[in-house]
Amino acid sequence: MNLKWSKRGCCDSLSKHEGQIVTFPCRAWLDCVLCYAQDERFAFLAEWYDPSAALLRRYQLLYYPKDGSVEMFDMKNQRTFLRRTKFDEIHPEDLFVGNRVNVFSRQLNLIGYGDQYTANKLGSKKERTLAMIKPDAVTKVGDIIQMIYDANLIVTKAKMTKLTWKQAADFYTEHQSKSFFNNLVQFVSSGPVIAMELMGDEAVSTWRKVLGPTDSGVAQKDAANSLRGQFGTDGTKNAGHGSDSLASAARELEFFFPSTTGHGPSNTAKYSDCTCSIIKPHAISEVFTGKILKSIIENGFEISALQMFNMDRVNAEEFLEVYKGVVAEYTNVVDELCSGPCMALEIHAADSPRTFREFCGPADPEIARHLRPTTLRALYGKNKVQNAVHCTDLPEDGILEVQYFFKILDV
Repeated sequence: MNLKWSKRGCCDSLSKHEGQIVTFPCRAWLDCVLCYAQDERFAFLAEWYDPSAALLRRYQLLYYPKDGSVEMFDMKNQRTFLRRTKFDEIHPEDLFVGNRVNVFSRQLNLIGYGDQYTANKLGSKKERTLAMIKPDAVTKVGDIIQMIYDANLIVTKAKMTKLTWKQAADFYTEHQSKSFFNNLVQFVSSGPVIAMELMGDEAVSTWRKVLGPTDSGVAQKDAANSLRGQFGTDGTKNAGHGSDSLASAARELEFFFPSTTGHGPSNTAKYSDCTCSIIKPHAISEVFTGKILKSIIENGFEISALQMFNMDRVNAEEFLEVYKGVVAEYTNVVDELCSGPCMALEIHAADSPRTFREFCGPADPEIARHLRPTTLRALYGKNKVQNAVHCTDLPEDGILEVQYFFKILDV
């Protein structure tokens, strides 16, 4: 293979150019060339907002699955920003366009594939689809999210909302001429629903397979382990909805999670007699979300609002400011909260700040495992920073913390 240097952009996929002249941006990429024959690597275009300079900086991010190392190249200044370094916090399943990854406290938005090889290898089968949990199955959200992950799909967005009759009618407008339309709209607008964006290989067909036949009676006979087979009642009260095509998925995702103007349907936060909980990024990454939600509901707590957020550092520092100078791990706790998607919950119960805090257990999971082995942190926490969940400590802060997520950040 012949190599030459160029000032005009990123390196192309070497796998497509065997025996040809290949251009590279500068000599700083020599290491990339020399190790390519031995190490597979995936390339992404990434953006990071630099708050100190108020600039959006663009990088090429390289990930080497063989040893879990990463490398970054500054696109504007045409120089290596981070030499190849082992980094255990990124996993192959985190790498897809539209996701955010945290590399040494920098939250990077993956905005594109860096070469055709990566696009072909990681992007060819990736799809996004809408999943909606209907009112009859909202209390089964934990089981359903676990089924989603068991099907090798991931939840990239989630929001509990209550649709008005008009919103439900707009959502199901394609069924307007059908005999079941009014009953369907009436049912879907009768209580809260949970809308989710799912991501994965052939996500549209995979999610519909998880759902099972539309008629729950048929599902119970022919696909008893499907979502509708387990939680559905009939053809309308059938627990869940899934987009039937990529075109439908795009329209339905835009309905709940607008990419341009508009806000989408409102969240369901009540801001009374409540406390706040956050499922931390590490717990979501380790596929504990479903188990945590199921445990919360089974222990008598009502989840009255639910939404996934991607926190930037400024928001994380502001939300956790009360712990600054009080908790020795404050900086690391901030790092964790903005390291990936988190899920905020409004929890309702009698004396909810106290009872839910007891249910979460001591902040240190090791202590929790000795003293309160059935608590959330004992079961799913790793250390004082990655301790599975945040919960409101002071009763007077419960509503304030819920408002921070569901009023201030949900805009």
